[in-house]
Amino acid sequence: MTDIKSKVQGIEANCQARNIAQFSEPTKNIYEVISIIDKRARSLAVDIKEELHSKLAEFAVQTDTIEEIHENKEQIEISKFYERMPNAALIATNEFLEGQLEYRYKGDEVEKEEGAEDAEDAPAAE
Repeated sequence: MTDIKSKVQGIEANCQARNIAQFSEPTKNIYEVISIIDKRARSLAVDIKEELHSKLAEFAVQTDTIEEIHENKEQIEISKFYERMPNAALIATNEFLEGQLEYRYKGDEVEKEEGAEDAEDAPAAE
């Protein structure tokens, strides 16, 4: 997992109007693009959540009373950073538009393997 801070450095945290034609250029189908971005956004959300929980786990203190709440400035700064960070969907959209996402269709690998076997079985042309 790469560092989230460096990944979101230049990404605007607010939503922007986008050109739909630009989205559908690589696949020629806007629904496929939305599916690709959605799957990446879900994986990013899980990664961000795990990273945040691991950082906040360092500050966890086991106490029995509610009155003993300690405020840690470093913990507050970490929480504020993750609150200001762009949404996972915005990060995934930016990655897609910059060509950083790799995607493939499930049937492509099977067809390539079958095509290679058929080529081996075919008689040699002279």
